[in-house]
Amino acid sequence: MNKAKILLGLLLITLIACEPKNEIILVSNGQSHYEIVISSEASDSEQHGAEQLQLYMERISAVRIPVVSTNSLNTGMNHIFIGRAHISELTPHEIIIRSDENDLIIKGGSDESTVFAIYEFLENYLECRWYAPDVEYVPNKKGITLNTPIDFSYIPEITTRTVHSKLFYQYPEFADKHKVSTLAFPHYVPKARVHTFHRFIPEENFYSLHPEYYALRGEKRLPTQLCLTNPDVFEIVKDSVQSYFYQYPEASVISVSQDDNQQYCLCENCERINNEEGSPAGSVIRFVNKIADYFPDKTISTLAYQYTRSPSITKPAKNVLITLCSIECDRSGSILEKCEAFANDLEGWSQLTDNVRIWDYTTQFTNFLSPFPNLHTLQPNIQLFRDNNAKWIFEQHSHNPSELFELRSYITSKLLWNPDRDVDQLMDEFLNGYYEEGGKYIRKYIDLIHEKIQDDSDFFLFLYGDPSQAFSSYLNPELLQTYNRYFDEAEEAVRQNSDVLQRVKTARLGVDYATLEACRKNISPEYTLVNTLVDGQKIVNMLAVNRLNNFKSTTTQAEIKLMNEMGFTVDEYVTNFKNALVVATKPNKASGMPVKLLTSAKKYAKEDPQTLTDGALGGASFYANWLGFEGNHMEAIIDLGKTQLVSSISTAFLQVTNHIVFFPTSVTYSYSEDNLVFNKIDSIDNKSPLMKKSKVNDIQYFNSKFKPKKVRYIKIEARNVLEAPYWHHGAGLPAWIFADEVIVD
Repeated sequence: MNKAKILLGLLLITLIACEPKNEIILVSNGQSHYEIVISSEASDSEQHGAEQLQLYMERISAVRIPVVSTNSLNTGMNHIFIGRAHISELTPHEIIIRSDENDLIIKGGSDESTVFAIYEFLENYLECRWYAPDVEYVPNKKGITLNTPIDFSYIPEITTRTVHSKLFYQYPEFADKHKVSTLAFPHYVPKARVHTFHRFIPEENFYSLHPEYYALRGEKRLPTQLCLTNPDVFEIVKDSVQSYFYQYPEASVISVSQDDNQQYCLCENCERINNEEGSPAGSVIRFVNKIADYFPDKTISTLAYQYTRSPSITKPAKNVLITLCSIECDRSGSILEKCEAFANDLEGWSQLTDNVRIWDYTTQFTNFLSPFPNLHTLQPNIQLFRDNNAKWIFEQHSHNPSELFELRSYITSKLLWNPDRDVDQLMDEFLNGYYEEGGKYIRKYIDLIHEKIQDDSDFFLFLYGDPSQAFSSYLNPELLQTYNRYFDEAEEAVRQNSDVLQRVKTARLGVDYATLEACRKNISPEYTLVNTLVDGQKIVNMLAVNRLNNFKSTTTQAEIKLMNEMGFTVDEYVTNFKNALVVATKPNKASGMPVKLLTSAKKYAKEDPQTLTDGALGGASFYANWLGFEGNHMEAIIDLGKTQLVSSISTAFLQVTNHIVFFPTSVTYSYSEDNLVFNKIDSIDNKSPLMKKSKVNDIQYFNSKFKPKKVRYIKIEARNVLEAPYWHHGAGLPAWIFADEVIVD
């Protein structure tokens, strides 16, 4: 190489070294030449956002950058301009993060968006992470340097983002960090948010005198829904809406929507409209449009839900908000894959109106803590909603803690802000940050259970299902053992950190619960309630006992109190499970004995009469090993195989009132030695008769003790109320009774 080329190379290196670096140095060597600048007229939220920026930058660098107003800034300093202090031409939901020579601009098109812009900056440029209200990651650096130029702007396509999680409702600052609402129904009249027909025209005030206000079902008016073609109904609802807005002048939205049942009016006038419209939504939309005409400066929300989900022909008025609900969908796959009818309805409504709110569901409401492998569906579903112009999405998480509660809240909020985020990256980011060394094992559990449900193309993952449905699928005995091993490894990896260990134990609750329910149903030699010794003696399975103790301890530590949306508590679950252990260890002369039904069972427990004597005990859900009878009484005969002395009989029954499952009014036991002539032993009345305020979710044992009798055949007659009472949302529909294990001694 000649000297000229060497000199030219050295000259280029020198020139490059002398070029100014494309960076902003916010903090270096324990010092900063920056001020955070807010407007002298800054709102409280902008002030708080600036203070949050100051706080986190100090935690990162140990340097506190002063917050000043525009009328007191130091011209000799560089500046981080916040909110209205700089640039105003933004749309309300838009955020920008921009460098301007040595200055930095962080701004939103509204006070709320400005706060979101600050947290976007902290997260994407300074690497802060917020996993839970009390768990976050803040890097520790000697300096803060940003590469420039920075010219970031973003307008979220989903403008009202709600994740139904107490993590966001009870911790508003945490909600701001994830850019979701702090209320389930922002801007709504508090007492009229959904299912409001009964609020406007209460049955207890009007039904006896004016049954014509309510739905005609068959030949009878029932207070299940309103008759929307009755002119008096319109006037009463209109006046009620006006009264609510008067009481809550700050509210801009009210729900005028069907109650939570499918018993809509079938009178001639309502049916004529619905036939013209091609959907029962037709009478609702015409009614709500008339209400909306009287309140042009307000938004009238209504439901496209169950019987009104399919779109009408009539377009909703401009100030009518359609809340479209996906409650029926199979959650084992995306809506496009597994719920084509809903996707078609969504497209139909989006062609009628731009004012669509999505009400989606992300957990199992009958069993909050059950494994619910639907994480792979969150992104495609949110993208589907976005692609059909849904600007307002309400993701109904469990509100109260459910399986992988923090992870679900985290991922869902991130996808609502940006539906195109890399979900695998989000998952790893959370798992490794929140569970630390245990995260990789929890990831193995998540990957495997989601792989297995996708392999089972016939499995319907239902919002109102039960883990017992999956014991031959993604919760089979072999997989339960594998899941438990992963969590054993996760716990061992964080054993020395009590806080993280508690998080891992809480994440394990889903597998713990599935394990307990597997034991209740006796799905394998390992997963049973009792073990039988060589001499026939029954002893409790210590696996079930230990897992129940762990379950109780972990839920107590994590302050988890509810098992489902019906108000069934963890304490009640633990008590019921302990009772099940006692029942399972009792001598039972009916165990495994043949059962003959004199009345027909329906649908549940495969309609198998042996459910009553199979040794598997029913849980809090009607899917969990209960034999169901719809609209008829239960009559069954158990053959004990030979004549023997009997002195007690007990049968368990389930109540889930919102699903029209009630306790029998009475249970009668009779006996026979020849299966021809039966003699009554006892009749036990329901000790908790059905009322409006009856406990929603409960189990009752109908027990009878008597002087020993020689018995071979036992007849059980359980009297069904047959039909839901007029005041129940299922009025006129057949009632269920669900029975389980019969214990004879």
